[in-house]
Amino acid sequence: MSPFSSRMRFATLAEWLDWQETLHPRAIDLGLERPARVLRRLEVQMPTGGVVTIGGTNGKGSCVAFLDAMLRAAGRCTGAYTSPHLCHYNERICIDGGQATDAAIMDAFQRVDEARGEISLTYFEFSTLAAIWLFAQARCDTWVLEVGLGGRLDAVNIIDADVALISSIDLDHQDWLGTDRAAIGFEKAGIMRKNHPVVLGESDPPASVLAHARTVGARVLRLGRDFRFSESEGSWCWLGAGHRLEGLPFPAMAGRHQLANAACAIAALDALSPGSALPAAAIVSGLSEARAPGRFQIAPGSPEWVFDVAHNPAAAVALARNLAARPAAARTHVILGMLADKDVARFASALRPQVDRWYAADLSHFGRGLSDRTLQARLGGIVENTLAGTVEDACVLVDRIAAAEDRVVVCGSFHTVGAALRHRKTARAAAF
Repeated sequence: MSPFSSRMRFATLAEWLDWQETLHPRAIDLGLERPARVLRRLEVQMPTGGVVTIGGTNGKGSCVAFLDAMLRAAGRCTGAYTSPHLCHYNERICIDGGQATDAAIMDAFQRVDEARGEISLTYFEFSTLAAIWLFAQARCDTWVLEVGLGGRLDAVNIIDADVALISSIDLDHQDWLGTDRAAIGFEKAGIMRKNHPVVLGESDPPASVLAHARTVGARVLRLGRDFRFSESEGSWCWLGAGHRLEGLPFPAMAGRHQLANAACAIAALDALSPGSALPAAAIVSGLSEARAPGRFQIAPGSPEWVFDVAHNPAAAVALARNLAARPAAARTHVILGMLADKDVARFASALRPQVDRWYAADLSHFGRGLSDRTLQARLGGIVENTLAGTVEDACVLVDRIAAAEDRVVVCGSFHTVGAALRHRKTARAAAF
């Protein structure tokens, strides 16, 4: 392998990313052989404080945020890797709570590019390897890695997890992972490792998950059996084997489902340092400080805007519960943009009781995105909706229609929420 070159292939991060999207013949090409070969050539040092790998259908990003915040509050330097991003690519790679700079990411890309040689990598594989290299260079104590798709064949799985966490298992990405919970659960269970703990965020996971744990010899910690939580007036309690944490503040992120995510993060932290007392102050701080953008993210105002990356039926159910718990004074408008492989009908049906007006937004400029007309057709018969053009067009339209006491919800995809957040930021800046 050639020594690290000072000459960059590209001068900007945008140029690097555009090139990576064309480098490999398939945008999604699940498998570990190619990225694992490049990882060996990079010769990175594993962290002394362990690796937590987080998979699941919903809740992965929130679990990363909780665990990262708790570890940093306990004095650990963390490397947190998430995907996809909402507004800026740098969101994917955070070191000790701060996003990696363009310059740092480009240095990592250059290093990965030189190490790969003749090996072709997907956009996501390039990102994963760059994040790992940056975490090693920064000597992060603990790495918190979010699986991109599935688990067993996801590029993140080239790293052996000291603790695996599977937040939930439901129907999504069926074209790649299988058509039922058993098949999807098996794929997600692939992040487990022999003699290492796996935290399961469900009391009744598919049998395939438990069977795989037995096969590989992973130690199962199941929510509702090996650890649990209970609520009381103004606080909640976490209970694990030999540990009890009382008087915990409710998470800053809204929704009862965030209690389950937080409980899983605490269980993973406990499993990462067996025999050590849980740092209660760090957990309290982490619960209060953890944020995952686009998870029932509220922008106060008149009208109020809510941004949520929910994009499958199970996530729509959680979003509907959050909306019901925080009723709007008047009407609720939903700007919806979705990808072609999503179950539009079940998503809309779950959300329908909380929505007064729907706006179909166009994501066709993304590889798997639905056009507004196709989305409108899929919604037909379930809900009446307005053809709204691009997400930006939809934001302008709803801004004009919505009354001050109304609420606007943007959901259906990371792409939809990201575009709306960027538009709102630009619109606010132009107003001053």
